[in-house]
Amino acid sequence: MKAEEKPGFLVRSGLALAASSERWFPDPLVFAFLGVVVVFGLGVLAGERPGNLAIQGGKAFWSLVPFTMQMVMIIIGGYVVASAPLARRAIEALARLPRSPRGAVAWVALVSMLTSLVSWGLSLVFSGLYVRALARRMKGLDYRAAGAAGYLGVGAVWAMGLSSSAAMMMATKSAIPPSLYRISGLIPLTETLFLWPSLVTTVILIVASVLLAWASVPPPASARTAESFGVNLDDEEPVETPGTSTRPADRLDESRILPSLVVALLVVYLVDLFRSSPTGALAALDLGTYNLIFLTAGLALHGSPRRFAAAVARCVPATAGVLIQYPFYAVVFGMIVGTSLADRLAKLFVAVSTPGSYPVLVALYSTMLGAVIPSAGSRWVIEAPYVLEAANVHHVHLGWVVQIYNASEALPNLVNPFWMLPLLGILKLKARDLVGYSVLQLVVHVPLVYGLCWLFARSIPWVAPTP
Repeated sequence: MKAEEKPGFLVRSGLALAASSERWFPDPLVFAFLGVVVVFGLGVLAGERPGNLAIQGGKAFWSLVPFTMQMVMIIIGGYVVASAPLARRAIEALARLPRSPRGAVAWVALVSMLTSLVSWGLSLVFSGLYVRALARRMKGLDYRAAGAAGYLGVGAVWAMGLSSSAAMMMATKSAIPPSLYRISGLIPLTETLFLWPSLVTTVILIVASVLLAWASVPPPASARTAESFGVNLDDEEPVETPGTSTRPADRLDESRILPSLVVALLVVYLVDLFRSSPTGALAALDLGTYNLIFLTAGLALHGSPRRFAAAVARCVPATAGVLIQYPFYAVVFGMIVGTSLADRLAKLFVAVSTPGSYPVLVALYSTMLGAVIPSAGSRWVIEAPYVLEAANVHHVHLGWVVQIYNASEALPNLVNPFWMLPLLGILKLKARDLVGYSVLQLVVHVPLVYGLCWLFARSIPWVAPTP
């Protein structure tokens, strides 16, 4: 009882940060606008003509449309899988495991990070539905802390898993720009995702995140439940059962035959894709393949066109933030790559780095760039040529440089509301409700990630690339 009356330092810190963020944290769209203004200002200070910055930004407005659609499909694919009857039963079974609000938040954190190693889209959706299931079962669960724990997959370790854009690109010769390939050669996944320091780093980040999430949960007396936010936890769509209508159209809507045929066709294609990949099955795991896998699995799990379409319709509102914000982030991207800003940054990076400081500088730079460009793949395309060139100069293992990027580029996600949007749509919360606890995680993650990046860079010998 005394522990509840006198909460510890981490609990008090979490409550204070949560209260501050609820008061001061703006809507995610504001951050997109701020990114445009800040990069424009940096460009002017660097000597770029304001008119050229505006033109290059405007030209790029629609440049991320294909990627935007891929992100939307990741959200939809994750939702249709996580909301299928089989997945719902799994979520309900997991919701019965915790015995206390603190344990529930720790479970959410663990599930979020483990699923993010498979797919960050699945992680956001599955974790959101898991939080809702827990909130329905457990009185006194702090909805903010649980929601923030559900975001840890994207904020901590997602890029250390199979949906890492940078690692997948560097392992696929056809995906690497020729100019970059001459610098790095092919870097297989065994030298990035499955490198032993990468696996150790991932485990350390998961353990630290779960412990911090568990330790910062407020006691029931200070908790803000879903009800206090006005969230109706009983508004889940019921699982549809086949109707008794004799109309041919309804029978087709509820039929499992057509979806089964489509699923079979897509499975044949996917098997052939992995089997025929010239650089190994894992090289075929790009965004398009991920989306197809999850949509195929979702169609198979829902069974009928009606159930599948209903699941998609329920998910679409959660994609609204992605659809409207990405074009403005594309403006930021255009002002950087369409002017001399990228080249200036490259020269500065090589000039100031040394063999000892290089790993930390890569991590710091990747974190800063991640604050203004949301796409990990786009950032890596910008960053990779001069980062890997400097790695060769300083004799730092190239695969570990990719993982330094992966570990550090996720850090700004903890406070970037852009990636929270799918989760927020499911939880019916605002970014300001979660970001206080995310900031607490960020304070711990920054020195931990930078320290590990520096330490392991000294432990792996450099191997000259063989293009």
